[in-house]
Amino acid sequence: MAAEVIDGKQISGQVRERVRDGVAADVGAGRRAPGLATVLVGDDPASHVYVANKRKACEEAGIRSIHHELATDVAEDDLVGLVRALEADPEVDGILVQMPLPSELDPDRVLAEISPAKDVDGLTPANAGLLAQGKIGVAEALELDSDAPVAGLIACTPSGVMEMLRVTGVPLEGAEAVIVGRSTLVGRPLASLLLSANATVTVCHSRTRDLVETCRRADVLVAAVGVAELVRGDWVKPGATVIDVGINRTENGLVGDVEFDGAAAIAQAITPVPGGVGPMTIAMLLANTLRAARANAYA
Repeated sequence: MAAEVIDGKQISGQVRERVRDGVAADVGAGRRAPGLATVLVGDDPASHVYVANKRKACEEAGIRSIHHELATDVAEDDLVGLVRALEADPEVDGILVQMPLPSELDPDRVLAEISPAKDVDGLTPANAGLLAQGKIGVAEALELDSDAPVAGLIACTPSGVMEMLRVTGVPLEGAEAVIVGRSTLVGRPLASLLLSANATVTVCHSRTRDLVETCRRADVLVAAVGVAELVRGDWVKPGATVIDVGINRTENGLVGDVEFDGAAAIAQAITPVPGGVGPMTIAMLLANTLRAARANAYA
């Protein structure tokens, strides 16, 4: 039996509708609309597409988009100065510096200028630490109906993956979850979220021994390594749920980190590329921005 294809567009649409309703309610109550600042450096085509999609999503949700584009050869001090100015601006609730930056720029220095309260990407050491300690979780990421101060903001892609698993009804307590990829953007924070859901988590990487057999144990298999179709169909445990975070441009178009047809023939459920995790990332960014704006209003 072919796997259920998890529709990221549909699930993300539900999140975006909640954000849109929340923004409308706040504006109707006399508050200003949330403001998200995006900073794009250089001329990377993929980055331009990503930022354009984020800005469009902001507009549709009623969130103000405050956009800055800088040349590839911008001085690092100038970029840091811009981020500092956005950090000091009370009209800016969230700051997103699109990665990757040109190789001459130090991303750690730039991101260090963003406070945890405006870190809608969830990448600052403070927010990452709260997540690693289990102080924040996916329930907080989607707490859009409360004015209570937020404990922290969670990286968008991992929280989006968790929402997909929740909506799909994938049992996580006691499940064996395997993540292929240990990045600070996806693999590590997702491992913390799955642990908080009482899954048993294995994080694989380039030094993992017998990667194939490790993947075959997984009830939930997440591929987030950035290698086109690395995970083959025969790596998948029958009845597993497969989450493909990868997006790779090939001669045959966009493909994920999972060989879709082979995996779909064995798995119980699988995310497609495109149309799977990608839309969830933007939806969770909007949710983070709304939560940051509410925290800012009551700071």
